[in-house]
Amino acid sequence: MDNANNNKPIQKNGRWLLGAVGVFLLTKAKSILALLKFSKFGSAFLSMLLTIGAYTIVYPFQVAIGLVVMLLVHEMGHVLAAKRKGVPASAPYFIPFLGAAILLKRNPRDAETEAYIGIGGPLLGTIGAGVAFVIGWLGLQADGGAGWYVWIVIAKIGFILNLFNLLPMKPLDGGRIASAVSRWLWAVGLIGGAVAIIWFHAWILILFWALFAYDLYKKYIRRAKKDPHWRMIRWETPLAPLLEAGYFIPGEEHKRELPFTTSSTLDGVQSITVRWDGLGLDHTFELADQQLIEKVQVGRIERQTDGEEPKLIIFLMVQGHTHESDVYYDVPAKTRLGFGLAYFGLAAFLIGMLGWIGTMKVPPVG
Repeated sequence: MDNANNNKPIQKNGRWLLGAVGVFLLTKAKSILALLKFSKFGSAFLSMLLTIGAYTIVYPFQVAIGLVVMLLVHEMGHVLAAKRKGVPASAPYFIPFLGAAILLKRNPRDAETEAYIGIGGPLLGTIGAGVAFVIGWLGLQADGGAGWYVWIVIAKIGFILNLFNLLPMKPLDGGRIASAVSRWLWAVGLIGGAVAIIWFHAWILILFWALFAYDLYKKYIRRAKKDPHWRMIRWETPLAPLLEAGYFIPGEEHKRELPFTTSSTLDGVQSITVRWDGLGLDHTFELADQQLIEKVQVGRIERQTDGEEPKLIIFLMVQGHTHESDVYYDVPAKTRLGFGLAYFGLAAFLIGMLGWIGTMKVPPVG
């Protein structure tokens, strides 16, 4: 009887703590979402909860929460790195069984910035996984309770996620870091990625590999052929002033070319100003990257009247060539060396930690 009572505190270990936190968050989800209803983080938080729910189908509840937290920490590393470089970024959003991502409001203007934002995720993600490992390891050393091992499992997931993201393939982080280390790493990623998919039967990598191969095609083959491409820009403007001024609003399928001008700032931010003289409209848009624009035309027109203020929505189709600056990959040798050491050092650390976890014995339950 005394032994049974003494075992109770041991059961309230790492697994109990993590599970309690997760249950509390889910029970309070309604209140939290109400607070975040008007926040830009509301949809991100909702996607996080949905992803936790999806992962509980496959993993224990505590592991599902830990996996999503590891993804969150990783993505926040990108957000913080982007903020330090002055690149606007969205809150992380989660996609069940595919991971998580952030959106950059504009592309980096040089390879150094791209690599800095790219390595921020694996770096902070590795720190997060390391914290989980230390908690689990200290708990196991203190009382040996099997419940503490869930922290080791979460740490292992975090180490694997961050090591996977270091593969030198875009859009993975390793491919972005390689832009400031050596673009020859992309060839390693292209060939090595194909071998890894076949050898380990990691068919989910096919999606990333295909995106990477297509990106290289666009960069080095289609650009050489000078094939133009189209991009869509959404242009919103109040509808009432146009109607009051007596302007004729064309139908939805109206097509026409519009005059435009472009300009760039000293730090490489390109803008395009489009005019529609027939409606007395002009507007300036900031482009995500540098482009040689050839044509701007109206692709579709919609009237949005279900809101408080009726709007005219114009979908512009912009034809042009992506212009990649010749100095984009000009990274100082010292900086290139620093990224290289950080990249390979981080990969070696992750491999070492996974090897250490592989030698650990799972404590018996009970």
